[in-house]
Amino acid sequence: RLRTAIHAAKQANMPKDNILRAISKSEMTGDKNYESLRYEGFGPSNVALIIETLTDNKNRSASSIRTVLQKKGGRLGETGSTAHMFYNCGILHIEKDKISEEEAFEIAINSGAKDCTKIDDFLEIVTAKEDFYKIKTALERQIDSFVYSAIEWRALNSLNLDEEQSKKMIDILSALEELDDVQNIFTNANFEDETL
Repeated sequence: RLRTAIHAAKQANMPKDNILRAISKSEMTGDKNYESLRYEGFGPSNVALIIETLTDNKNRSASSIRTVLQKKGGRLGETGSTAHMFYNCGILHIEKDKISEEEAFEIAINSGAKDCTKIDDFLEIVTAKEDFYKIKTALERQIDSFVYSAIEWRALNSLNLDEEQSKKMIDILSALEELDDVQNIFTNANFEDETL
């Protein structure tokens, strides 16, 4: 998780000093024990949610997530209530001018990637979660940086929302993102374009 966080910070062009400061700050709070926890729940219109947190107080995290969901027409679910609607995978995005489509496809498939597709001006490589770093390392021998790289939860099937449902769902996602403990939110919602 630390390697992924550092890489994400570098991709966002965060200065090296800021990254080192964040790491040393986490080391100074040695008396606090942070846990990575996953919460599952539902938003309005029965949209499935997976919420990843990093917290030193799981009761506070659960309570604040539950409150946001209940206030905005959702509910917190039991462990496993939505995870079966998603698959956990590695995602790599590469700018098309960094590597040819054929070369990226060849490296990805030979390294064991699940899929390699062209999306707009970048290539997307999907990996099994356990193969993510192996495939990323193989690609790093050919390219110097990625547009995006992370392990995430992808919906097996999307739920199409109309404009009103999309607005409600965006509202709930914004409120969840404001919570300090929340790191990532994944959903199976397919939003109406005009709301984005």
